[in-house]
Amino acid sequence: VLDSQYGMYVWPCAVVLAQYLWVHRRSLPGKRVGAGVSLPGVLAAKCGAEVILSDSEELPRCLQNCRRSCLLNRLPHIPVLGLTWGRVSPELLSLAPVDIILGSDVFFDPKDFEDILTTIYFLLEKNPHAQFWTTYQVRSADWSIEALLCKWKLKNIHVPLHSFSADKEHLASSSLPGRHTIEMMIISLAQSDGT
Repeated sequence: VLDSQYGMYVWPCAVVLAQYLWVHRRSLPGKRVGAGVSLPGVLAAKCGAEVILSDSEELPRCLQNCRRSCLLNRLPHIPVLGLTWGRVSPELLSLAPVDIILGSDVFFDPKDFEDILTTIYFLLEKNPHAQFWTTYQVRSADWSIEALLCKWKLKNIHVPLHSFSADKEHLASSSLPGRHTIEMMIISLAQSDGT
């Protein structure tokens, strides 16, 4: 039964993002990575990245489940923080700069898009060379983040799934009803010259 604790599931977007990480695993050792509570963050840690996992501070069950997952994966040292999109908190302010931010299926409710990009912008400002690697399920042709990217001086690059062998049905499929088209993009700060 689905409930508001979405972080309790491994969604198809997480599997696709994990595939991207696996293909780029040799670049992960030594990188500082901020991630959600799902498979991609755990995989990044297994591949040698220094990872911080997080979900909304309002979802303690998800945070606790993530801590259990870390223990089961022999990663007891990974910090799991309650961070909420769009909310400035002492935990967010004290985060050290990261190189990569991972987010699978975070763009699912348009009312949250600006909060997400506000937080991403804050994190990218701490390290202007950092990137936000994100996968999302296409839920509506009417939803777009383009205006918000422009507002927050961010740019995105579409990453075709076939470029990292994630276009296979067994990776991006789900037993849940409905359409499950998965896309990936990398978001970074736009350069001061307007690019």
